[in-house]
Amino acid sequence: MFILCIFSTTSLDLYGNNQKSIINSTLSANLTDPTIEKTTPAQSTTSSSHKLKVMSSFYPIYEFGKKVGGDKIDSLILIPSGMEPHDFEPTINQIQTANSADALIYNGLGFEKWIDKISTNHKIDASSGLNVSYIDNRTKSFDPHIWLDPVLAKKEIENIRDGLIKIDPINTMTYFQNAKKFLTELDVLDKRIKTDFESCKKKDFLAFHNAFSYFAQRYGLKQHSITNTGPEEEINPQRLAEVIRIARNLDLHVIYSEELMDPRYASAVAQEIPDAKVLVLSPIEGITKAEQESGIGYMDKMKENIQNLMEGLDCSR
Repeated sequence: MFILCIFSTTSLDLYGNNQKSIINSTLSANLTDPTIEKTTPAQSTTSSSHKLKVMSSFYPIYEFGKKVGGDKIDSLILIPSGMEPHDFEPTINQIQTANSADALIYNGLGFEKWIDKISTNHKIDASSGLNVSYIDNRTKSFDPHIWLDPVLAKKEIENIRDGLIKIDPINTMTYFQNAKKFLTELDVLDKRIKTDFESCKKKDFLAFHNAFSYFAQRYGLKQHSITNTGPEEEINPQRLAEVIRIARNLDLHVIYSEELMDPRYASAVAQEIPDAKVLVLSPIEGITKAEQESGIGYMDKMKENIQNLMEGLDCSR
């Protein structure tokens, strides 16, 4: 498939010759970009008035897509915010809605086990090209929680940017500029985390489920979890006893729960540890209705995680 893009001389001159070279080289490279999986022959979706209808699989990918697409796309989310996404299965109506979109953005790495049920014209795999190594014990596949590592999240943003450009090249500059702004914010977040964790006396933390493999590796921490097979697991008394031993042996006084999960398991562990308490360490797999209504997003949740982790890791503030 070939995509013909026509830019007027007047509009290109606004950006100068160097900018024209960047645009042309980028569009040429994107013609063979593996980020997008095409399920049917491409249809033209580019016009001065048309907005792409973009479906995203679940919350963080939805926000990433909105950040990059801005006012050039109409954003939809397949898994409603506030719903735990691990065992989600789309209904027939949800599949039909996704199929009617111009594009579907998804995390990949096995997180969306139902992805092959969707047959929209364009699928943008946000994890394309990432070299990841951790295995998720629940699925026996790569750990999919790459969005919790700001450096890996940058690659997801770049993949989403390149995917939208390939589908909608007329808005190349908008997608580049929007992505650049968010990439800068992720760089700032990464530096903040490194600085904040410099004073920490501990490296071990006890999450609810093993979602923080990449985050822990990035910042020199060691993750332990109440459940090793996924947040939907029924935790038996033997596992709780084992977790309590781990917390005592490591002198952990903060036990982490998740906002979309029952906190009773974390509370049961904390009750067996002197002076222990429960805080939220969010895998940001979804936000609550109250958070959504108050405008809380990915960056806010990451900053909350940092503050709560600093307490558990015994860091100076």
